[in-house]
Amino acid sequence: MNFSDAEAILREMTKGESLTKHAYAVSEVMAAYAGFYEEDEETWRITGLLHDADYEAWPEEHPHRIVKLLRERGEEKIAYAISAHYTQWGVEYKSLLEKALVACDELTGFIIAATLVRPDGIEGLKVKSIKKKLKDKSFAASVDRNEVHQGMELIGRSPEEHIQFIIDTLRTNKTKLGIK
Repeated sequence: MNFSDAEAILREMTKGESLTKHAYAVSEVMAAYAGFYEEDEETWRITGLLHDADYEAWPEEHPHRIVKLLRERGEEKIAYAISAHYTQWGVEYKSLLEKALVACDELTGFIIAATLVRPDGIEGLKVKSIKKKLKDKSFAASVDRNEVHQGMELIGRSPEEHIQFIIDTLRTNKTKLGIK
């Protein structure tokens, strides 16, 4: 599977703008982490793009629909990572790919939410601001803070390193991702 194939799957399963933007943002962050860890960028990018592809249409079956489709297409590595992208599902983490997806999913969405309430958007966004907002349970209340913290532990990065990495990646790709 190549990235264009993955985009076609995303377009077929996901119609909403918000979830589509989230998919592309996580895809960029995963691709950046692939470079950081010297892993296969396209696999990591596709994993980020498709991790929530079935959520909008079939939330009660998430992630089983997209995992099944990927397995039918012979994409076991991507399918397995997506099947493990929430720690409470109890799926064993076998590789850095699964761990990185957990680490990037919720936090990327949270950081983008933070940019939406800032006059300067992503410009000038600081790690300390994100850490402060993470303590405010009313801000982006749907973001599971436990997942954010467990993700950082899984990849062995400090909160400062991981948050800064995501901010930098989103800032670099802000035009492509439609981030202010």
